[in-house]
Amino acid sequence: MSITVNLYYTGEKGNARKFAEEMTKSGMVEMIRNEEGNLRYEYFIPLEDPETVLLIDSWKGQEAIDRHHASPMMERIAELREKYDLHMRVERYLSDEERISEKDRAYIRK
Repeated sequence: MSITVNLYYTGEKGNARKFAEEMTKSGMVEMIRNEEGNLRYEYFIPLEDPETVLLIDSWKGQEAIDRHHASPMMERIAELREKYDLHMRVERYLSDEERISEKDRAYIRK
């Protein structure tokens, strides 16, 4: 079972986007993607809200998330959130792929 966390970073004057760009350009995004247990780490910008950036962050399980949260880079991420004065909203999802019904699978195009 994997855990996916959607983090919505919201700021003003493009700060959420600047945060995501700095995370990417600094190499931190790539370092996180290379952490043991990371399955996905991607930023998106909602069409309806250009002052928000969505991070989809997926891990093999809680232990992998805990290791990530205990890593030195979390301090740097917190500093960047503060630098850009970002506010966050978080959603957390557990995967349940093996329980997708055959009826639902009919609507999934691969």
